[in-house]
Amino acid sequence: MEHVAVSALFSWQVCVSVLLHGAFSQPPTESDTYTECTDGYHWDPRTEHCKDVNECETIPDACKGEMKCFNHYGGYLCLPRSASVIPAPEPPIAPTATNPCPPGYEPQGDRGSCVDVDECERDEHDCQPSQECINTLGAFTCQCPDGYRKVGTECIDIDECRYRYCQHRCVNVPGSFSCQCEPGFQLSGNNRSCIDVNECDMGAPCSQRCYNTYGTFLCRCDQGYELGSDGFACNDIDECSYSSYLCQYQCVNEPGKFSCVCPEGYQLQGTRLCQDINECETGEHQCTDTQTCVNIHGRYQCVDKNRCQDPYVQVSENRCVCPVNKPACRDLPFSVVNRYMSITSERSVPSDIFQIQATSVSPGAYNTFRIRSGDENGDFYIRQINNISAMLVLARAVSGPREYTLDLEMVTVNPLLSYQGAYQSSSALRLSIYVGPHTF
Repeated sequence: MEHVAVSALFSWQVCVSVLLHGAFSQPPTESDTYTECTDGYHWDPRTEHCKDVNECETIPDACKGEMKCFNHYGGYLCLPRSASVIPAPEPPIAPTATNPCPPGYEPQGDRGSCVDVDECERDEHDCQPSQECINTLGAFTCQCPDGYRKVGTECIDIDECRYRYCQHRCVNVPGSFSCQCEPGFQLSGNNRSCIDVNECDMGAPCSQRCYNTYGTFLCRCDQGYELGSDGFACNDIDECSYSSYLCQYQCVNEPGKFSCVCPEGYQLQGTRLCQDINECETGEHQCTDTQTCVNIHGRYQCVDKNRCQDPYVQVSENRCVCPVNKPACRDLPFSVVNRYMSITSERSVPSDIFQIQATSVSPGAYNTFRIRSGDENGDFYIRQINNISAMLVLARAVSGPREYTLDLEMVTVNPLLSYQGAYQSSSALRLSIYVGPHTF
């Protein structure tokens, strides 16, 4: 209830009983009795008592504005509509016989002595039912319970919330009040101030990390997770779905993280790149003693150490010679040298991939270079750099796994060594090209 200033109109009852006697000294033969009632009361001939007038019913608009009319003995009260009033029972008002003792006393014995009347014990008081009657000499007092104050003879609820007893919210109830805290707070030991609740220590529904804040809490997720729409659950982030550049080969999503994997024949370099495993160096190949291990992208190749085909004869590990005394060697390159290389798939073109270099140069001789065989689809071409070197160029992007065997021929013409025409000879480089299955 809110505490309000009370505007009340009181008309206190004074009931006067006058006994008229004759002016003569002789005992009266007849007595006349009349009774007057004060303002706010009227005489009830049926009960021969003064009875309270209910001004709230008899006076139009007794209280103005938002005030409510409460009938009062001998008058009425204008109080706020939220006020709580405990009415006292209407005391009987009747003419009383002559009492030689003062009010609140009564005669005792034949000597005419007066003793105090305990109105509380005799239930001759007008205290409200919820009030405590306290006897005093010659009278009594009515005490209102805690949480009420006395206005006239009424007990009016005290609105403790008006005095801001509570830190957050105050709820007034008849005769008392209670303090309530906002969500995220709880009452302290004094039942008035509010202290922050640490929801994280009380089982906040965060699935991973909880941070207490003033009046509430926040849920946070570990790296690799994101907070769900409910603000509590942490959902795994699929990093692999965000970008195709996280891993060079393949991205594998894991709870809270991701990892990169490489295809067979490769190993992870750092966290995302794949590096070819050189099985020829690690000894993980299965080549025999008569074979040479050639490392290529993603795997290895075993080739025979003697790759010379008739009419060629082997003169060193990788070099074959066609003797001039063999008729079959007349139109063939004098020597063939075997070389091996590996390139990645989808290489950007044109791309220089292999340089051919003459090992010796005769005075007056000039050299030309060409692809003798192995390039039926025209995937390569020769770009001559100078008289002694040329570059093999990849002309078109190719995908693996795939294998090429190109005979790259160097034709030497020396006009100084022949009297009947220019002397011409040639040598070849047999290049085995392995195209890997990936772009790395």
